[in-house]
Amino acid sequence: MGLFPEDKVLQVDHCLSSLEEQISVFYGEDSSDFHRPFEDDSGGDDESNIGGSHDSLEQTVFWESKQDLLLEILEHGSSTGLKLSREVSKALERARDTALCQCINPSFNGCSKCLRRTIVDQLRDEGLNAAVCTSKWKSMAKTPGGTHEYIDVIFGSLGHKKKQSRYLIELEFRAEFEMAKACDEYRRLINLLPESFIGKPEQLNAILSVVCDAAKRSMSEMKIHMGPWRKRRFMQLKWSAPYQRCSSKHQSSIDSVLSSQVHMPISRYYLQFTAPTALEVT
Repeated sequence: MGLFPEDKVLQVDHCLSSLEEQISVFYGEDSSDFHRPFEDDSGGDDESNIGGSHDSLEQTVFWESKQDLLLEILEHGSSTGLKLSREVSKALERARDTALCQCINPSFNGCSKCLRRTIVDQLRDEGLNAAVCTSKWKSMAKTPGGTHEYIDVIFGSLGHKKKQSRYLIELEFRAEFEMAKACDEYRRLINLLPESFIGKPEQLNAILSVVCDAAKRSMSEMKIHMGPWRKRRFMQLKWSAPYQRCSSKHQSSIDSVLSSQVHMPISRYYLQFTAPTALEVT
């Protein structure tokens, strides 16, 4: 169809290649946090530190800097990402009017799982290599185990992983960070996020770093303990843990993929996990 010529896709990837350098300007000299998403971010979360006093000027500077940084990250995108966003928006419009829940216990108020599969089917009808990805990770240290489901689209030659470009699609992205009890500054920051995320893993990783840090600060200001499911380490595992890729009705296959292929840094102990053997479903 000519919407996403593979050679052009690989050429425009340089639009995000300098994102890391752009973000480091905001982090200053200590930009290593951008490279180490799985570091222990539990410092200051124990009960004795909750509700610590924050100077009003320092508090203002903190939230303004987070907002500026988040806007800077959101502005970095490629032409491929913009085209994909338009395709996803059109697919969502059609799906929300026609998609029906096909689960064992159907939901009449909307089903995210069935919506994702419908979107994947529509994107594949447009010639895109889209699939539903289900990530899974075990409990480790202070991080509980869990699973998460999202969509990805892969551009490039199927036989050459180094020449592939992977885009993640999280249909309910903003909702992932909403909290019932949050300070006003955090709510305003979250409202800057798009309802759905469509972009490369590097951009998602940068957003998580900013928003999870802001969530930690909001919890502290509201004098609320921060649960492990709110921390950056847990949030990043949703999109960086080993996952199975299912391309729905168009291709009855499930591919198991290690997180090292997601281009998001992984911790040394996480490499203990191995991907299960790829399955062919007939």
